[in-house]
Amino acid sequence: MPHLALYTFGVLKSPLADPGPLTREFYDRGEAVYRTIGQQPGYLAHAEPAEAGRGVLFDADWGVWGEFAVPAWYEKGRTPETTALAATLSLWTDLRPAFDAVYGGLHRAALNRRFDWFEKTGHPSHVAWWVSDGAIPTWQDGVSRLTHLHDHDSAPHAFTFHDAFTPEGTAIRINREPS
Repeated sequence: MPHLALYTFGVLKSPLADPGPLTREFYDRGEAVYRTIGQQPGYLAHAEPAEAGRGVLFDADWGVWGEFAVPAWYEKGRTPETTALAATLSLWTDLRPAFDAVYGGLHRAALNRRFDWFEKTGHPSHVAWWVSDGAIPTWQDGVSRLTHLHDHDSAPHAFTFHDAFTPEGTAIRINREPS
């Protein structure tokens, strides 16, 4: 049975290494959100580095998730002191559990604060696609699918929760209320 891959990407207003209160708040909420999402029904896994300090993304060892990659339009730093982005790559049993995790609970509360932390870029902030059972999506997969979504809109190859597709490629609408 196919699984859902989900890649998110956002450009932060300040670098991850910024000691300011907004960056600290973003980190604190993010840690709580990850703990909660990791316990959600339908959650399988997410990319995390083997070892890395705060802001170390580009040089981290991501194992089977591949080398860390970002969209070509990201123009901020790539060092631990200058990196100003938040990206996730996760794997889910199905579309509904991923939707519920993103638009419910602690993550929903964090989404309500996104404009405090993230710049408006004119690019999509997430993309989903189906992978075969046992396949692990890579960071480069996420970047290429997000780019495809930006350039061509939702399609079975790369879609959003709003304009989603089944594993067979049929367009579907998700009931916008979390289950």
